[in-house]
Amino acid sequence: MTFLGNLLWLVSGGLLVSLGWFVSGLLWCVTVVGIPWGIQCFKFAKLSLAPFGKEVIPGGGAPSLIANVLWLMISGIPMAMGHVVAGVILCLTIIGIPFGRQHFKLAALALTPFGARVATLRRVL
Repeated sequence: MTFLGNLLWLVSGGLLVSLGWFVSGLLWCVTVVGIPWGIQCFKFAKLSLAPFGKEVIPGGGAPSLIANVLWLMISGIPMAMGHVVAGVILCLTIIGIPFGRQHFKLAALALTPFGARVATLRRVL
């Protein structure tokens, strides 16, 4: 089921979102100071390629906390609000609920990406 969800996600705009994050990551990495932000953009690009079957696990220590505070001031809050608005709009229809939930997952990562990791869920039959 995750394969079908990821395929529908890619066809309905996920590939463009992922490509946008990848290009943003490249632009951030042009400067030495922007490399940490570029790495986080690559994390978004990877997750937005195939969000179904993955989970965001928060973590990190004091350096991650400081980096997350800077991230929030630069772009975290507007990015998270954009994903929340998209998620709410998609959740207005029954068909869009799974896609809306993926936007909520991206919103959580948009708030605190430093120290967070993306893990693949394993299903036991």
